[in-house]
Parts: sequence; C-alpha cells; structure tokens
Amino acid sequence: MEFFVEYAGFLAKTVTLVIAIMVVMASFAALRSKGRRKSVGQLQVSKLNDFYKGLRERLEQTLLDKDQLKALRKSQGKAEKAEKKQKDKPAAKSRVFVLDFDGDIKASATESLRHEITALLTLATPKDEVVLRLESGGGMVHSYGLASSQLARIRQAGVPLTVCIDKVAASGGYMMACIGEKIISAPFAILGSIGVVAQLPNVNRLLKKHDIDFEVLTAGEYKRTLTVFGENTEKGREKFQEDLDITHELFKNFVATYRPQLAIDEVATGEVWLGVAALEKRLVDELKTSDEYLAERAKGAELYHLHYAERKSLQERIGMAASGSVDRVLLSWWSRLTQQRFW
Repeated sequence: MEFFVEYAGFLAKTVTLVIAIMVVMASFAALRSKGRRKSVGQLQVSKLNDFYKGLRERLEQTLLDKDQLKALRKSQGKAEKAEKKQKDKPAAKSRVFVLDFDGDIKASATESLRHEITALLTLATPKDEVVLRLESGGGMVHSYGLASSQLARIRQAGVPLTVCIDKVAASGGYMMACIGEKIISAPFAILGSIGVVAQLPNVNRLLKKHDIDFEVLTAGEYKRTLTVFGENTEKGREKFQEDLDITHELFKNFVATYRPQLAIDEVATGEVWLGVAALEKRLVDELKTSDEYLAERAKGAELYHLHYAERKSLQERIGMAASGSVDRVLLSWWSRLTQQRFW
C-alpha cells in the first residue's frame, strides 16, 4: 500500500511538472511572436473526383487481369472523350464545394471556415452546392453563434447548402446544422440537444472552514451572479437562470427560423436522438453517410474540397502544441468531473 501511495505522489508531481513546462513553453512562444505580423494562411483546393477515381483505378489494377484492364481502359477513354465534347456545350457539370468543420468547445474551426466561405462565395452560384461535413457536440454560445452566422452567408447568397453529419451535431453543432437546406445524417449519429447548460463548482464553504475570506467587488447589480469562490445568493441564482432561459428561447427561435417543419417545443428539451429517431422528429431530412452522398454527387458534378490552412512559425507551432496539451488535460479533467456528454 505504501508503494502505491508513493507512486501516486510521484505521478502527481510528474504531471504537474509537465504542465508547468508546457505553460512556460507556451508563454515563451507567445513572447517571441509578440509584435510580429500575423501569419498568412493559404487556401488549399483539391478535386475529390480525382481522389475517387484513384481509389477505383487502384482496385481495378489489383482485381483485373491484363486483358480485362486493357479493355476497361479503352472503354473509359471513349467515355472521357465523349464527356470532353459534352463540356464544350453550354450544359456543363455543376460544382460542389466541400467543407469540413470539426468543432471543439470554442468552435476554433470557425477561423478557417470564415475564409473558406469567403473564397467560395466569389465564384459559387445558385447552380452550385456547398456540402459541409459537420462534427460537433457544441460549446460556447457566442462561438457557435459566429460559426452559424458564417453558414448563413451561404444561404443569403442563394447557394444551396447541404449539411452531412456522420457522428454528432448536438447543441451548438445542431445550431450550425439547422441552417442547411438539407440535413443528411448517418443512422446512428447523435443529434439535437437544443438546450443550454451552465455549471460551476463552488468552494465557498471549504474556504470558510479554513478561515479564508474571498471578496467579490462589482460595479453593477448583476455584473457577477454566480461565483466559484464567493457565496452565491438566491437572487444571483434566479438571475443566472433567467439568462439561461433567454438564451434557450433565442436558440429555439433560431432553429425554428431555419427548420419551420419542426415541432420546436417538442424537440427543444435538451434531449438527443440517434439519426433514425431524428428523422422521425424531422431534425434531419435523409439517412445516409457523407461518403455515400459525395460519391453519388461525384457522378454528375465536379467536387472541390476547400481547406484554409494558416502558415505558422516554429515558435507559434510549439506554443499552440503546448497550449493545446494543457487545454486537453484541463478539459478532460472537467468532463470527468461533471460527467456531461455535451456542453
């Protein structure tokens, strides 16, 4: 038993030391990059049709013998020639712009999304389509509000928007998804959670037990409603709950604006549903994976995947890695503490 106690103590010290080193590295990188010009990013564009074609050709080379492959290539050559002639005519293939959004609590991917949307809107027309592959369990209200506003730009420009969900689009994730004119979900993806949650620990009694005072000074009656260290009041709790209710009402109205077919009071309970049940609730329009949908669209359209990547210096990359590691440790600890599936 004594060995395990000593080992636990050693492990705690090691983890603390690692986190401290990461914080120092992040601070050092931030100071080195302070005052420098902001990094310039680059828009990366790849044609998904070529990707799908490469997969098919690799499989054909493995499964077909020499004669079969020769005959197939000959027929494909004829088809490509006919397609090329068709391109000279007015009726050309439509274009599909594919975007990805992998959301965290802060909706950090919004920074890339805004540039990708700005770029595609310079060329996209109502004859084209934007497909967003979305994965997010939600997060901060203001962060996902901005991400949703970026998607709204596509709708305002009259360009069809399709949102594909393979795993999860809950809370802020569904706030984004509902903007799509069409929502496609995998059968067992998780959707919904149209609600608002806020939680924080309060250690005021523990501080009092050890004769530790904590002062909270504010200017403005509701500048601070609930605190971690101070003594919370019933009036503060009521105000905090009122703010949550107002935010929830705004969330409901937002979803109802883009999905008027929903029985909003029935689905805005904070519950989540799997894709099959979500289809019955009309939270989604079709059950299908994003791979299936894009493979079908590739048969009659030109698919372009857009990704905006920022060029970062070595110091910035080290700082981001250290900061990200600290964030992941803290968020993992907080998730286990609260035992909440979604934020």
